[in-house]
Amino acid sequence: MAHRPARRAILAALAALPLWLAAPAPAAPAPDPGAGLIAVEGRHLIAADGTPFAIRGIALGNWLMPEGYMFKFKRHKSPRAIAGVIEALIGPDDAREFWRLFRDRYVTRADIALIRRAGFNTVRIPLHYGLFLDQHDPYGADADQPPSFGGPGWALLDRVIGWCRAEGLRVIIDLHAAPGGQTGVNHDDGVGYPLVFYVPREQRRTEALWVELARRYRGDPTVLGYELLNEPISTYSDLDTLNPALEPFYRRLAAAIRAADPDHILFLPAPQWGQTIGVFGPPFAPNLVYVYHQFWSTTGPEAIQDYINFANRYQAAVLVGEAGEATDQWNDEFRRLNERFGFGWSFWTYKNLDTPSTAVSIVPPPGWDRIARAGSIADPTPAKVGLDRAGAKAILWAYLDALTPDRARINACYLDSLTAATLPAACRERPQP
Repeated sequence: MAHRPARRAILAALAALPLWLAAPAPAAPAPDPGAGLIAVEGRHLIAADGTPFAIRGIALGNWLMPEGYMFKFKRHKSPRAIAGVIEALIGPDDAREFWRLFRDRYVTRADIALIRRAGFNTVRIPLHYGLFLDQHDPYGADADQPPSFGGPGWALLDRVIGWCRAEGLRVIIDLHAAPGGQTGVNHDDGVGYPLVFYVPREQRRTEALWVELARRYRGDPTVLGYELLNEPISTYSDLDTLNPALEPFYRRLAAAIRAADPDHILFLPAPQWGQTIGVFGPPFAPNLVYVYHQFWSTTGPEAIQDYINFANRYQAAVLVGEAGEATDQWNDEFRRLNERFGFGWSFWTYKNLDTPSTAVSIVPPPGWDRIARAGSIADPTPAKVGLDRAGAKAILWAYLDALTPDRARINACYLDSLTAATLPAACRERPQP
């Protein structure tokens, strides 16, 4: 049965996004004329000099697309809900400054240098549309007006791409939260339905945002390509209606993007957490890579047989776009499995809070359990978690001070599991999640 979301719920959720989204957009960067663009030939990516390019990537999760579990929040998990918790604890002015500092410090030049030194060649950058696209009343007088582009995301994305260029890394731009939401769960910051497939306005805004990104980064070889929609259409959605609509929507986005930027690779994620790759037919255009995600599976060929079959049937390039948050041994075995069958990989995620299953583990400051509790209860206030506003701010600012890699824990075994020729024996014995 198709979902029919109540108009009131949609209005309430989409009418205004939180403070962490506001700021103007700067001018576009100049592309680097040095290296050439990478292209797709059959099942493989080929560099401008004719050599194969195998994606060995890691994602900058939580930076431009916050997720509740990365704050240890159990109830308030979407970006707007997380922002609501922060504002409830410290007020709107300090919340605005918190998010400015968070975005400035969560990914720094030192993080990008660490990624390169560890042996990766690609960085996947998840984006929230609200950091790039000015907001409008979703059903007001301007609902059908052309979108305008603004927000702090543009400068931050330009900056990190510049750092990646300096380090010789490639970048995948991933639309993790599209206007209206494409998945129907917290990590698309929607209302519980993948409205981009239902609401024409959200389709237009998604298309317009991709065209603006493509116009901005056209010809820039540091940008490997554009990942059109992260994990579209959850298992809770009307699959019979929406799965057949996915490839036509990708075709529409691809045509619009290619009019602005004819050469960059387009990454096409499969639906249902990136796992139902059978909804796709053969590649409908040049320079397409099909994306699947896999967590906590076995590490034998049976775990990826559907993707092997798809790649062989259509001679299509396949990328595992997210995997990980598991043991070092699982990481090692699963990435080698994908390499064996010619698939590139990008693991999730580079940085997280107090966990061994990430490259950089943020050390929680004293009192963070109270912030985490606020993110895990209804209608949080400082008093409900034993704090006043000043105490909550002190803990949150201590967290901000802990974000940079020089103050975090570097999980060397996690890095070895993805980049070492052989996983050290000590890493197989390390405490695991």
